[in-house]
Formats: sequence, C-alpha cells, structure tokens
Amino acid sequence: MDLFEYQGKQYFARYDIPVSPGGVATTVDEAVAQADAAGYPVVIKAQVQVGGRGKAGGIKLATNAGEVRLHAGNILGMDIRGHIVHKVWVENASDIKKEYYASFTLDRGARKHLAMVSARGGVDIEQVAAEEPEAIVRRHIDPAAGLSHDDALEIVKDAHLDEEAQAGAADILVKLYRCYVEGDADLAEINPLILTPDGRVHALDAKVSLDGNAAFRHPEWAAFEGTESDDPREQMARERGLQYVGLDGSVGIIANGAGLAMSTLDVVNQVGGSPANFLDIGGGASAAVMANALELVNADPKVRAIFINIFGGITRGEEVANGIVTALGRVTISSPIVIRLDGTNAAEGRAILKDHESDRLMSRPTMVEAARVAVALARA
Repeated sequence: MDLFEYQGKQYFARYDIPVSPGGVATTVDEAVAQADAAGYPVVIKAQVQVGGRGKAGGIKLATNAGEVRLHAGNILGMDIRGHIVHKVWVENASDIKKEYYASFTLDRGARKHLAMVSARGGVDIEQVAAEEPEAIVRRHIDPAAGLSHDDALEIVKDAHLDEEAQAGAADILVKLYRCYVEGDADLAEINPLILTPDGRVHALDAKVSLDGNAAFRHPEWAAFEGTESDDPREQMARERGLQYVGLDGSVGIIANGAGLAMSTLDVVNQVGGSPANFLDIGGGASAAVMANALELVNADPKVRAIFINIFGGITRGEEVANGIVTALGRVTISSPIVIRLDGTNAAEGRAILKDHESDRLMSRPTMVEAARVAVALARA
C-alpha cells in the first residue's frame, strides 16, 4: 500500500520524525484555511503517487491567501502523467541550506534491511545511482541487532553529510528505521532530508510503502483505504485478488509465481520488448483465475500481445492447459497470445493447447523463444 506524501508525513510524525507543519485540502477554501494555520509563505503540493510533480506545475510557492487560491485552483483537478489531483498538501515553506537522502528497504538477496544515505538529495536517487554511485552509502542492518545511534552516526559521516547536520540526521535515521520496522513498511524514504540555515534537520518529503501482509496488525491502516494508485488496471486487479503492477509496455505478462513473473519481465526486456505489467496469478492456474487474468491484461489498450508463462508444479500441466482453454472461451481477447508451459505433465498440457493453436494462439517450448514471438507480435 503506497501512501500519499501527506499520509507518509503523518506516519512519520507517529515516530517523532520532524516534518513541516501543514494540512491536506480538497478544495481551494480548505487550502487557504490550511495555509493560514501553517503560516506564510507556504508550499502547495499536488498529492499524486507519481514523480515529476514539480516539472508538471504541481508544486507552487504562495506568500498570501490570494496566491494560495490561484495555485490551489490550478493544481486541483490537474492531470499529472495520468493521475488526477484530488488533494493538495499545504505546508509552511522551509528555508533550505542543504538537501540529503535517506531510506530503508529490504535487500531480499542479503535477507537484511538496507539503509541508503546520500549527501545528494532532492533529485531522483536512480539518477544519482547511475551517475555517481559512490555518492550513496549502502549499509545492511541485521534485523536482530537493529540500528543504534552510533551506527546511524557512522552512516551519515560515511555519506559525507555536513558536520552540523550529522547529529540531527543520525537521530532521524534511527527514528526512520523504527518507522520502517515497527510500522511494517516495505519502504520508508525521505527525499529530501533538509538542513535549514539555523541548523535544524527535518523531512521535507515522505515516501512510504506499507506491507499489505501486515495489515492484520494495523487496524489503523483502514484510514488509508483507497489511497492506492488510481491506475484503473490496478483497481481491477485488486477487485479480482490478483498481484498486479501496471507498466508502460506493450507485452502483457501472466505468470504463476512472483519469481517467474519477474524473470518473464527480464526476458521480455532482454529480447527487445517492453512489458505492460507484472502479474502473478499464484501457484495454480485454474480457469477462473486465468479468465480474470486475461480479462485484466486484455483491458489495457496498450497491450499488443500477451505472454502466458506457466511452470506447473503441484498444479499439473494438463490442468493448466485446460484452464487456459476454458478461460479463452469466457473472455474475448483482442491481442495474440503466446504460451510457454513447462513443469509437471507439460507434454500433456502442450498437446491440449496444440489442438487450439492458431495465428492468434500459439505455444513455444522455451521462455526465451516465447518472449521473442510475443515481442515480434507486439511490434507487428
């Protein structure tokens, strides 16, 4: 569950991470009231779960109520990369001396939490990683040991944060780690973490992704319902109980298992294609699940071909094949489909599929070969 910036800041506040005073507004009048309460000058920030708000005109400085009315009126209802602005966050403007970056996430390969800190804040961390990777300090945190203040201080020193910011940044890093762990977050990120001219350090932005599997421990998360991306594909996926992330490509992906789905995306990229989505239908591939998945992928107008990549395990190949055939009878598909079926009783499953093959439905024995065909069809 991805939180909006204002919700992330509210989440930070629970763990005593200092943020700028402000409030959320859904109307121009509410924006003025929040600005009056926060104190001028204020910054009005579009609340959308996509980058590039500033470049799109979704972040504006206002020095009085008239400017708040003008900017809030322009931002509310704005379309930023397909996301409509329904809310704005109005906060007291901060004087900034320096900008830094700090985050915690999980390094699944190392099975440890990962801290990332940089003196290069305020820009996309991906850009920093590509252009100046040495500018980011990466430090694994043993979950059993946790993060002490001394550990945090060592990290910010290694990241070459200004000396006057180090104590405050280390204090916030400890609190951010607590927010990340106790708050059951997949990601807790501050960009930028700022140093003010008077020597204070606080979070100017907040990016928080919560682990939906931990929702049973957090009844208070009910207040965040409906905050997920307004991507209609992802809304449809949630309604059908599918693990789906929308992307911008033209090859629709259906796979059983998160690891196989990720590998499928990688292979499509490697053969020159662009995936339209990540979609994990789980360990099985029943007709009902497959029909839901096909309907979801088919609803994306950018999809030009569909790649179904299934590895039969407990669910045998002939069951998978019958599920696909039955699903195709329930859903009218507008794009050609390429199927790669392997694993338990794969030969039996391929034999079933062969009876239904056409120029719109075909199977290939390997993942790479199937990916190449799907990419070629998407380009046709």
